[in-house]
Amino acid sequence: MARCEGPAGPAGPAEAAGPAAASGGPARGAGRRAVLGAALLGASAAALGTGGAAVAAEGDAGRGRGLAGLPKPAVIAHRGASGYRPEHTLGAYQLALDMGADIVEAGDLVITKDGHLVCRHEPEIGGTTDVAAHPEFAGRRTTKSLDGVPTTGWFAEDFTLAELKTLRAKERVPANRPHNTLYDGVWEIPTFEEVLRWQDEQTRRRGRPVFVYPELKHPTYFREQGLPLEERLAKVLRRHGKHRRTSPVLLQSFEPTSIRRMRELVDNPLAVLLSSAGTRPWDLQQQGDPRKVSDLITPQGLAWIATFADGIGPTLDLIVPRDAAGKLTSPTTLVADAHRAGLVLHPYTMRNENPFLPADFRRGGEPDAYGDALAAFSVYFDTGIDGVFTDQPDTGLLARELWRAAR
Repeated sequence: MARCEGPAGPAGPAEAAGPAAASGGPARGAGRRAVLGAALLGASAAALGTGGAAVAAEGDAGRGRGLAGLPKPAVIAHRGASGYRPEHTLGAYQLALDMGADIVEAGDLVITKDGHLVCRHEPEIGGTTDVAAHPEFAGRRTTKSLDGVPTTGWFAEDFTLAELKTLRAKERVPANRPHNTLYDGVWEIPTFEEVLRWQDEQTRRRGRPVFVYPELKHPTYFREQGLPLEERLAKVLRRHGKHRRTSPVLLQSFEPTSIRRMRELVDNPLAVLLSSAGTRPWDLQQQGDPRKVSDLITPQGLAWIATFADGIGPTLDLIVPRDAAGKLTSPTTLVADAHRAGLVLHPYTMRNENPFLPADFRRGGEPDAYGDALAAFSVYFDTGIDGVFTDQPDTGLLARELWRAAR
């Protein structure tokens, strides 16, 4: 399941049987929220020494900080500062960090023919690169079934890394972000190893940890092609010494069984992404598991997630639904229910442009015009979320400042 706007190997017996059969039970999950906090604290303390520990003590006390040393609610740069630069480029990541984002979602991870993890929103790369302008790759255009949906274009797994490096990134939604097209062709597709090296460089320069939040994209799809993401990702993290509970690398996926698999391979903080209530994660569909997202956000479903994950990344509509006119209604109990299960919540995605905002916060009619995003942020912050993904991290940071001042 893709985290778009619109919204994103076979399971063992515990996965297939659901919450009752999963090992660990709710008691194990109850501590996951604290584990995620401790993990991020450890990374902060490692970079900052005793100062990191002092910050964490404030966070553990719940005095306006959370995620063990990072501000709460955390501002997470969605695919970098993708409101201002083509997404998943080093340019977008760098701008997000320079703006002050607390965490950078550096990497929707897909894989090349020769086994390299690279950062693209989807396996299909025609919408985010200039591949269509390369006549030497015209014959690679094809149609594949991507999580059951026929999809036509060019796919990362049909290219070697050397071939992908001849391409350049472009803006994915030019109608909403015409200003971003200025940067079409500037940046190449980054590998995840390049992201980790960039993370190290920025950590040294800034004297504090730089947190990244990669997503495993369509892991069942890639596993069926003999290109499993989880084992390759674990290998890369271990090679860079970033596979630990205290590493500043959080991992996420829309497929719960992929996150379960990562739990067996590394000790990083983990989150399960959740699309709209009526959808079924693709891995559960493939296993014959009838559960929908609506089942996973019940107390029972959240307790099951907490046996192997530290948090969830729900769509914002699961926290504050919209009515038929697109306006916000009353919040659900998801924040409180997830917190009771020991889970952190990092919902997605806040954007400034009118078409992406709830109807009651839109201003003007142009598709690239900004609505009242600051007020919308405030509504979501009031629910008690632990962080939020946003394409415009500078807006999120200002909104948090204004929200705190008004409390």
